[in-house]
Amino acid sequence: MHIAIAGNIGSGKTSLAGLLAKHYGWEPHYEEVDENPYLADFYEDMKRWSFNLQVYFLNSRFSQIVKFRQAEKTVVQDRTIYEDAYIFATNLYDMGLMSERDFKNYLSLFELMTSLIQPPDLLIYLRASVPTLVRQIELRGRPYEATIRLDYLKRLNERYEGWMMNYKEGNLLTISVDEIDFVNDPSALSLVFDKVDAKLHGLF
Repeated sequence: MHIAIAGNIGSGKTSLAGLLAKHYGWEPHYEEVDENPYLADFYEDMKRWSFNLQVYFLNSRFSQIVKFRQAEKTVVQDRTIYEDAYIFATNLYDMGLMSERDFKNYLSLFELMTSLIQPPDLLIYLRASVPTLVRQIELRGRPYEATIRLDYLKRLNERYEGWMMNYKEGNLLTISVDEIDFVNDPSALSLVFDKVDAKLHGLF
C-alpha cells in the first residue's frame, strides 16, 4: 500500500511519517529537503528559483511513486505530488512569483506524470493553524525557513483547505494538529493509530 501525508510547512509530516513507519513496520520516504539544491536559493529569491524548485520536487515525487508501486511493501510518504501542483506551484503563480509560461510548462509535466500513476491508498491531511505552523517551524530551526512570511503560510493553508474540500481521489483522514499533539502526547498518538486503523480496515 501507499500511504501519503499532506500538510503545510511545519505541520508535522516528517514526524508522523516516522511514527507510523515505526508502529506499523512501514517503509518511510521523506521529502528531500536537506539534499534539495534549490531550496535555500528559493527562500532568498522566490521569483528567480520557483520554477526550478517545483520541477525538482515534481521529478523527485514522481520517481518515488514509481518505485513505491514496484515494491511489494507498504510505504508512507512525506508530502504528495498533488501538493506540488495544486498548492505550491499554483500559489507561486498567483503571487506573481512564477511566470505564466513556466506555470503552463510545469502543469503540462504534472498532468503527464499523474496520468501514469495511481493516487495513494490513504491520504492523511495534517490541518494546522498558522500560529501552530510558525511554532513548529521555529522549533526545528532550519535557517532557510527563518524568512518564510506569515502571509505565505496563510495562502498555503487556504489552498490546502480548498484542495481537501474537493479531494475525491481516494481514502482521506484529516487530523487537527492544533488539537492532537501526536509528537509529545502518547495518548494522542494512540488516537491517530486508531483513526488510521479505522480508515485502512473500514471499521467506520
